[in-house]
Amino acid sequence: MLSGGMDSCVSAAIARERHGAWNIALLHAGYGQRTERRERRAFDDIAEFYGVRERLVVQLDHFRLIGGSALTDTKIAVPENELDAKEPHGNSIPVTYVPFRNAHFLSAAVSWGEAIGAGAIYIGAVAEDSSGYPDCRPEYYRVFQELIRVGTRPETQIEIVTPVIMLRKNGIIRKGIELQAPLHLTWSCYQSEEAACGACDSCLLRLRAFAEAGVPDPIPYRQSVAPRR
Repeated sequence: MLSGGMDSCVSAAIARERHGAWNIALLHAGYGQRTERRERRAFDDIAEFYGVRERLVVQLDHFRLIGGSALTDTKIAVPENELDAKEPHGNSIPVTYVPFRNAHFLSAAVSWGEAIGAGAIYIGAVAEDSSGYPDCRPEYYRVFQELIRVGTRPETQIEIVTPVIMLRKNGIIRKGIELQAPLHLTWSCYQSEEAACGACDSCLLRLRAFAEAGVPDPIPYRQSVAPRR
């Protein structure tokens, strides 16, 4: 599952290392998010970088109709410069959470995986150093694994793999550098499609992680930001 972001890119690199370059298929979901076109471009660029020809792009446009998230509802503003350096997500779920989104993504991945005989679904969920989304917790994926077991053909054996779920963002960057993942092709910004805004939670988390990893972020930013450690 490749959104085009940094976490999913490194997860794809890990899958490629474990299973071989010719055993990888890439799934991307557009869901009416603000940066849908830019994320799709990142997906295509990463897929081309790795030479993956087996790809599927699904459109989940009902998320825009459902609303309830700053990523899909233009009436809800994306928060800027609100990330706390010590507690990235505080005690509440941020408005950038898309209600139950990852279940829809996983459902599409399981359907395709069962059709093509896949043995694993890699997803770049991060629990330790993210925005605090409830569908990025390890227990979420343990429960979904059981759903796959009871809801697919008996011969279907698909494992959900969350290779970066317990890493901090700076650890994901270091892993990506180790695997020579194309981090320069990834996109994380929640609200800009030309240069990253540098102010939303996702940009701030990314900037801070690159600073902690001691390497420059290779993507362009609209404003110069001094990330907090």
